[in-house]
Amino acid sequence: MAIETKTALAGGKGTIPIPPGRSEMGSSPGPSAPPSAGMRIGAGMPVLENFRLAFMGLSANKLRALLTMLGIIIGVAAVIAMIALGQGAREKTLAQIKAMGTNLLLIEPERSRIGAVRGAAGSWNRLKLTDIEAVTPDTCPDVANVSPEIQTDTQVKAGSENANTKIYGVWPGWIDIRNYQLQYGRIFTMDENKMRAKVAILGQDVYKNLYPQGGDPTGTMIRINGVGVQVIGVFKPKGNSGNTNNDDMIAVPALTAQKRLFNFWQGRIRSFSAQAVSEEKMSSASEQIDALFRKRYKVKPGDPATISIKSQSEIASFAEESQNTFTALLAGIAAVSLLVGGIGIMNIMLVSVTERTREIGIRKAIGAKRRDILLQFLIEAVTLSIFGGIIGILVGVGIALSLPKLLTDASTVITLTPILLSFGFATAVGIFFGFYPAQKASKLDPITALRYE
Repeated sequence: MAIETKTALAGGKGTIPIPPGRSEMGSSPGPSAPPSAGMRIGAGMPVLENFRLAFMGLSANKLRALLTMLGIIIGVAAVIAMIALGQGAREKTLAQIKAMGTNLLLIEPERSRIGAVRGAAGSWNRLKLTDIEAVTPDTCPDVANVSPEIQTDTQVKAGSENANTKIYGVWPGWIDIRNYQLQYGRIFTMDENKMRAKVAILGQDVYKNLYPQGGDPTGTMIRINGVGVQVIGVFKPKGNSGNTNNDDMIAVPALTAQKRLFNFWQGRIRSFSAQAVSEEKMSSASEQIDALFRKRYKVKPGDPATISIKSQSEIASFAEESQNTFTALLAGIAAVSLLVGGIGIMNIMLVSVTERTREIGIRKAIGAKRRDILLQFLIEAVTLSIFGGIIGILVGVGIALSLPKLLTDASTVITLTPILLSFGFATAVGIFFGFYPAQKASKLDPITALRYE
């Protein structure tokens, strides 16, 4: 059985474990006193006993311990919440890019050049329908679909309702390229495009604005820029792609837009989109389109191209890289509070060593070894950081789950990696900042410590 004695400590009472083989007065009780399982002669105090003493020391100052843990709690919670927010923004951005279309290539004209000098804004090379018509399975075998994009903002009316929206003059293939699905009606055909048929397919937001009562609007008439057009379909909701609202639009045949709805300037082709036969073929499809335009416009090898091609994968890669940088920045800022929490632990542990100097001296005088003192104070520091880390995880996960409910635009994704990393970092902070105070306590001279008041 472990032997303990009650000794006055700095005006109070405390229980100090005494190793077997010693009495309160320092005399030996003789060979009949066997060593206990908890305290072995010459082996120092076991780890469990050090844990018990560490918990006793912390429980004596519960409020101070809680305030000390606060820095770790805030740090861990901030890291988890910020990374969840960054990951959510990343996933949301990638989903929006995916909503732009399937295996999408965006082609725009470059600015004209005189020698090596690039023209000013407005000096764009022009795109012609014949350029886009030249993109065929023979010239570009890895391109599955292609369509011009004639974009103009204008007002549309249906009865007493009206809306300002974007009109897209396109070919039927554009519907597949941009991954639109129909809720009502049908898609116009290439024959209708050639005949400049006055037909239109409404985006979901335009449909709700023009037909607030709901129902199938196909066969009804609307006016686009003052011209009567028949509604032949309605797209299903598609959501946003970045700053672009994919539901606030109307699709009409390209030649209808150029020849019947808009003037020359409004009806010019500003860009066109293409769809690769597969995701693996996007790079080769891009090269084939570039080679075709270089051949058509007699661009010499090494000279700048007349068009700029951006692939969906490149846009997604750039967005993912930007979001990863943003997430790392948020995590770095949040991690600073963990360091601050560690400094708080070291500060409190130094205060604790000073307050318990006489206790340390008594423990050393009755047989506690240097490593026992070191381990006791180190365990106290690590215990603070571990409990702070556990509470911080709960708070951080709670914040991450609550953010989407409080902020409609916010999106969070909780993963195990940041939880483990932040908890591990919090534990490492406790060891790092707790070691110096523990070492200082272990080095105290017992004679000097006993004299301390």
